[in-house]
Amino acid sequence: MRILVLGGDGYLGWPTAIYLSGQGHDVGVLDNAVRRQYDHELGSGSLVPIETMHNRVRAWRDVSGKIITAYHGDLMDADFTYETIRGFAPDAIVHFAEQRSAPYSMIDRKHAVYTQTNNVVGTLNVMFAIGEIDRDIHLVKLGTMGEYGTPNIDIEEGWLDVTHKGRSDRMLFPKRPGSFYHLSKVHDSHNLEFGCRIWDLRVTDLNQGIVYGQETTETALDARLATRFDYDSVFGTVLNRFAIQAVLGLPMSVYGGGTQSRAVIDIRDTVECIRLACETPAAAGEFRVFNQATESFSLAEMAKIVANTYPGQVDVEYIDNPRVEAENHHFTFVHTALESLGLRPHLLSDTLLTSMFGIIKQHQNRVDLDVLQPTINWRQTSNPPGIRS
Repeated sequence: MRILVLGGDGYLGWPTAIYLSGQGHDVGVLDNAVRRQYDHELGSGSLVPIETMHNRVRAWRDVSGKIITAYHGDLMDADFTYETIRGFAPDAIVHFAEQRSAPYSMIDRKHAVYTQTNNVVGTLNVMFAIGEIDRDIHLVKLGTMGEYGTPNIDIEEGWLDVTHKGRSDRMLFPKRPGSFYHLSKVHDSHNLEFGCRIWDLRVTDLNQGIVYGQETTETALDARLATRFDYDSVFGTVLNRFAIQAVLGLPMSVYGGGTQSRAVIDIRDTVECIRLACETPAAAGEFRVFNQATESFSLAEMAKIVANTYPGQVDVEYIDNPRVEAENHHFTFVHTALESLGLRPHLLSDTLLTSMFGIIKQHQNRVDLDVLQPTINWRQTSNPPGIRS
């Protein structure tokens, strides 16, 4: 297949691109490099050094003998979007190209407006390009489990069968997202479902849990192929933060009471899920939703797993929660579709033990302790300028 990966320079976009290429697909990557600009804005950066997109593509050619076509540009530019899709002529498009941080979207009005404008308009441009160029292109859109919020019922895979006053219907699962970022993803989902109804588009929406891990088989082949390892309080994940704090001998900082639950998935399972989705496309007019997560844990449970798997003393501290979110909530979700297609999940404890701790130890001199602590408060409409987190 010909597969175009949007956001192909990012934490997940790059490993996905070389994984699909290694599986024999003809891959293109598109990126505007804005994720690297966020580092400069926030005074943060990847724990693991990463190469430029140009060097990455060249390194992959050197290692694998396979060519990845790279496009530099912005999905907000409709002409560029149309030109790229028309020129590459993909069978499938994998869409990672959005501002993906909830804390970043909650800094202030400017960052909230940027997040929603960038994410929603960029996706609309892709959607219209497919509608006008080739409606058989299958769009695999990365959503998030955070779209659902914390409902007091089990989370189905995107859709819900409802009976009300004696009448039944099938509707999109109701969503209560917890940030302006997650709201933007809900807007995407509704726009794309609408496109499937009116234009017979083919869309798979992958509601992904928190991704952990930094290495795949392909990224480990050469240091130049490494992907990002974010650990700061804006773009880093809670698991990355816990693992770094354990290695450095710092107490793991758990927000609030630690009973908030999160869905998680190994990075190796993420790239495999995307392959499975691309190779088994949605039907014309189908808005297909997969919950792309394999396990769930409370924050306190995650901290306990890190403490139990790290070969050393690890302490835990509970700090004020900068977010507005429910604690002690129900959190059960269906995640059978991808496993029915052949996914064989990795387990969290194995990844931490065999990969993450070693990577952190190798690069621990690059850790900036200042960026580990949260500085963005959900309860404020504007957070102080000069954020370093």
